[in-house]
Amino acid sequence: MQNKPLVGITADRTTIGKHPSHLVGEKYIAAIVDGAKALAMLLPALGERQPADDVLAAVDGLLFTGSYSNVEPYRYGGEPDEPGALYDAARDATTLPLLHAAIRAGVPVLAICRGLQEMNVVFGGTLHQSVHAVPGLHDHRENNEDSLELQYAPAHRISLTQGGLLQRLAGGADEARVNSLHDQGVAQLGEGLAIEARAPDGLIEAVSVRNARGFALGVQWHPEWKHAGDALSSAIFSAFGDACRERMRGKAGYVVAPATA
Repeated sequence: MQNKPLVGITADRTTIGKHPSHLVGEKYIAAIVDGAKALAMLLPALGERQPADDVLAAVDGLLFTGSYSNVEPYRYGGEPDEPGALYDAARDATTLPLLHAAIRAGVPVLAICRGLQEMNVVFGGTLHQSVHAVPGLHDHRENNEDSLELQYAPAHRISLTQGGLLQRLAGGADEARVNSLHDQGVAQLGEGLAIEARAPDGLIEAVSVRNARGFALGVQWHPEWKHAGDALSSAIFSAFGDACRERMRGKAGYVVAPATA
């Protein structure tokens, strides 16, 4: 009998050498295995070649990861592509329908950075393509010349929504400090999403799905980075893992009714 939930982790489609490849950062895998106490399965960006319903039947939860690529602007009615921006059409074709189907089916979802942006797009929201270029918003990008320790160090505080899921995971705290490594962000919030946290400049930093059948949280920062050393990060992955275990137990108790004549 399966004793750990199986979590699908979304991959980027990229090229290694001359070969098309599907890639997931180890930090996401480690956070699922060690933080959520689950089994990790990498989901290649194959779009309709692996239908969402087939994927959902196999997994107990889904982690939508961050990425160097951005959601293609036409997906949310944005302006034409920005010069130098990196896109991943194969990932978009995989994650957007999969996330929509997962929410509808009540499969637990944790969406990080690009994953949060995907969640907002799925619910009809829009994105700032360059947060730092928006009047009144701060520069939320990392310095690529810094060490990883500096890039992922706490960068700013976030204000947690009173009574929200994230505040409950934070033990009732009003604020937390998070890292910041993104150039895109939520512009108009998608219908059906609730704001869970904001940055000091007002940028949305976390959302949940209103009336979701299962765990459904999106965060703009990277809680997977050294999650064990941060109380909120640990709580996020623990809660996500618990939701995946609950779904696993529910699937195990499901009996298929015999076909009628």
